[in-house]
Amino acid sequence: MTDHLPHTLRSDALDNRKGILDAARALFSADGLDVPMREIARRAGVGPATLYRHFPTKQMLVAEAFADQLHACRAIVDEGCADPDPWRGLCLVIEKMCELHARDRGFTEAFLSTFPGVTDVAAGREYTLKAVAELARRAKDAGHLRSDFILDDLILILVANKGIHATSTATQVTASRRFAGLVIQAFGACPQHAPLPPAARLASAALHGLPR
Repeated sequence: MTDHLPHTLRSDALDNRKGILDAARALFSADGLDVPMREIARRAGVGPATLYRHFPTKQMLVAEAFADQLHACRAIVDEGCADPDPWRGLCLVIEKMCELHARDRGFTEAFLSTFPGVTDVAAGREYTLKAVAELARRAKDAGHLRSDFILDDLILILVANKGIHATSTATQVTASRRFAGLVIQAFGACPQHAPLPPAARLASAALHGLPR
């Protein structure tokens, strides 16, 4: 019995940690980063002491909750910047960033927030914005990106993308892909009306009967 006890405790601790992170992501997505730590503990089914044992500060919890998304965000930017065609690389960044954020609005909240002390998120945001700014400059120089594009437009895209609400993640991602397609066409120096990704049905029952 004694031989198995440490393993059991480790397993329980891992389960608690996962539960805390799952609860934090869900609440951050629904209520923003200001949700109380006590509420996160309640949602995770653990006591506040257990939560603070794993994450002594909310800053640590936010950083850990979105570590995978931050890594994915950096990989997207690096992939876009590595493309020898800067316009194609910028389009890839817009498409994949929108999808990444559509899958987790909590990450968008963290990415756009100035929540103090979350240095990992702040560093990831700074890296992304600097890389996109350079990619946009190259795309303008190549004559593919409209000359009045500014970096704030990327923030505008993410804010607007965050406003997409659907009944399922799959539908939300479908809508986000179409939104990205519309954005890319609008940003082109010589807009081309290429086929858009499929539309998502987002209209409520109250809008049924209107032309589509």
